[in-house]
Amino acid sequence: MVAKLPEAETKSAGRHMSLEVRGKRFGWFLDDHHGDGRVALNCKGSPSLHDMLQDLAPGHFHVPKYVRGWIGLWLDLPKLDWSLVETAVREAYALAAPKRLSRLLVSAAE
Repeated sequence: MVAKLPEAETKSAGRHMSLEVRGKRFGWFLDDHHGDGRVALNCKGSPSLHDMLQDLAPGHFHVPKYVRGWIGLWLDLPKLDWSLVETAVREAYALAAPKRLSRLLVSAAE
C-alpha cells in the first residue's frame, strides 16, 4: 500500500515501522506497542475521517494516546475492511506530503 504512494517509504523502528514521505511521518505501524498485545496503524487523520471511521467501523477504530490529529485502526481483528485502512493511509499521506506529490496521488486515482 505504501509502495504505491509517490516517494513514500517505510523505516524500521524496532518492532514498529514509520511511514514517511520526504522525511515527514504520516503513520506508524505498531506491533505490541507498550505491551498492549495489539497490531495497529496510527496515522494522521482529518476530523471528517475520524467521524467516518467512528460511524462505519467503531470496533476497528481508536483514538491514539498522546497525539492530536491522528486516528488509529486495529489491524488484528478477524474481519477488517481493508478499503478503510487504505483510505486512512492515503489521507494521512496527503496531509504530510508536499502539494506536488499530493496532486500526483489525486491524478493517479482518476
